[in-house]
Amino acid sequence: MREARLYIDGVWRGGAGTFEVFDKFTREVIGHAQTADKALVDEAVAAASRAFQSVEIDLPERYALLMRAHDILLRRKDEIIDAMVAETGFTQSDNTGDFYRCVQTLLTSAEEAKRITGEIIPIAAAPGHTGEMAFTIRVPVGVIACITPFNSPLNTVAHKIAPALAAGNAVVLKPASYTPFSAMLLVEVLEEAGLPKGWLNLVNGPGGRTGAALTGNPDVDFFAFTGGGDAGARIQAAAGMRRTQMELGNISATIVCEDANLAKAAQKCCATAFRKAEQVCTSLQRLYVHADVVDEFTGLFMAQAKKMTAGDPRHPDTQVGPMIDPQDADTARTHISAACDAGARLLLGGTCDGAVLHPTVLTDVTDTMSVMAEEMFAPVVCLVPYSDFNDAIAAVNGTPFGLSAGIFTRDIDRAFAAARQVTVGLFDINNTSSNRIDPMPYGGCKASGWGKEGPRAAIRDMTEERVVTMTPS
Repeated sequence: MREARLYIDGVWRGGAGTFEVFDKFTREVIGHAQTADKALVDEAVAAASRAFQSVEIDLPERYALLMRAHDILLRRKDEIIDAMVAETGFTQSDNTGDFYRCVQTLLTSAEEAKRITGEIIPIAAAPGHTGEMAFTIRVPVGVIACITPFNSPLNTVAHKIAPALAAGNAVVLKPASYTPFSAMLLVEVLEEAGLPKGWLNLVNGPGGRTGAALTGNPDVDFFAFTGGGDAGARIQAAAGMRRTQMELGNISATIVCEDANLAKAAQKCCATAFRKAEQVCTSLQRLYVHADVVDEFTGLFMAQAKKMTAGDPRHPDTQVGPMIDPQDADTARTHISAACDAGARLLLGGTCDGAVLHPTVLTDVTDTMSVMAEEMFAPVVCLVPYSDFNDAIAAVNGTPFGLSAGIFTRDIDRAFAAARQVTVGLFDINNTSSNRIDPMPYGGCKASGWGKEGPRAAIRDMTEERVVTMTPS
């Protein structure tokens, strides 16, 4: 049995209670996690605050720490991936990809720690300021609370804590209750790398209790959150005037134009629609295909989708594992049934084996159906034909969200026009909505949130810009 402990002020310890953690495929208990109540959360924040105020980690050491963590992480690969498969239900391939992305996130964060810089401001050009100088420096914010989701339990955690540490901030981490072991292992890696006590603290527990205690603590200076919109709204309300980084989801869409390479588009759309059982904010849910090629594209897409094997994530042939909870699979199946009752046509899937929802493809859908109007976070894709390009753009924009979208076309003018018109934080040309490369800025607009992940962008978010002026004596 595994045990996810708390880590406060450099000490691994028990909590105010425990909760069970399940294997997401077998539903067997694989371990327990210690829970932090308000007193323990306050203790963790106080430890982070003391560390930030009393012990500075200079830039060369931040780089060295993260590089050592990078090396240790690689050494512990098999142990970490095994824990990830059990607690997420994602396939061996998906979790291996997440692991190596985490390796790169640590490496990139280490490199960016050496590149924190300001700029010269030419104030001497202003009348009456001859001989004066001004420049900016970037200084750490202070204590950063990192609240992370289950769907990337290693790399998204790294995307929060590694830039925070690279920028010189102290951290309190609360991972998703579904997946506490991956986060604990990453904290162990950073501890072994020599991170001084207090700089990184780990608290487990439900959002309504542990998360609320963290957001309610006035000594947290910045909140970095990835998760649902309702939880994000509560965190933002509690944060008040404090700064936040919010990544709150999407109903992701991709457009396939009549001049696209249809075989390539079908292969990429299928691969990104169903990976991690589509429990990714950028996963393809709405697929708009030009009416002139919709039949040909549908045939190519369906040929790919029918090859997808769903089931045991440990089996090397499995491409779609279980959803995080059987109840989520049941909820998704209810939405599928409701769409079919309202006139949608089921081309594939729609059935569950426990928490495994088989890849599902729907057509003849309408915008008012929940499978189109709500984020499914399940392996469900809707194929929608269009005739007018402007209508397709309007449909992509026709939700409250704005995280990512994609287009397949050989027309560069049309591609750039779409990039200007689609209201998202990330737009992919000749790729799907789910095409994130870790060093680049990542974040959305509208109800998808604000602020950016990606080490360089996150470091800017997690530092304050301070202007310094010099006047000749």
